[in-house]
Amino acid sequence: MIAEETLVQELQREESRSKAFEVLVNTYKERLYWHIRRIVLDHDDTDDVLQNTFIKIYRNIEKFKGESKLYSWMYRIATNESLTFLKQKSRKMGISDQELKDKMVENLQADVYFEGDEIQLKLQKALATLPDKQKLVFTMKYFQEMKYNDISEALDTSVGALKTSYHLAVKKIEAYLKEN
Repeated sequence: MIAEETLVQELQREESRSKAFEVLVNTYKERLYWHIRRIVLDHDDTDDVLQNTFIKIYRNIEKFKGESKLYSWMYRIATNESLTFLKQKSRKMGISDQELKDKMVENLQADVYFEGDEIQLKLQKALATLPDKQKLVFTMKYFQEMKYNDISEALDTSVGALKTSYHLAVKKIEAYLKEN
């Protein structure tokens, strides 16, 4: 595997960008896919958002300053693309963000790519009740097992705020699961 610093240098040079971008996609596509999938839930929508994410990364790689890790920068782009996609989708459908979240969880049962059981479906329903920030933090910490420092870089938020968001998310999920 190529070192991140070397990869960034290769991406920012015109003559090596195409080959380096292929390496970047192959290195990060699965991690980014699952990050996006946990936000948008639907496989086809995830593929669309992932493609948009890589396009945005390609178009903006020259602006990457190296002030954070490359994957943190890409996670931030993927997160923003996911949230924008969901907002646009709810607007197109003429429904609220919460109605869209509920509909997405309902559709998850029919999704051939969803391999979860009843408990995982219940967890998804609980996650749908959380504000976006708490859902993101919980997802990145619980499912992706990211460290608070890495989440902080990806979401551009302090570690203290993340710990609070995670704690609140856990309490809300526990309460939801007890009630349902």
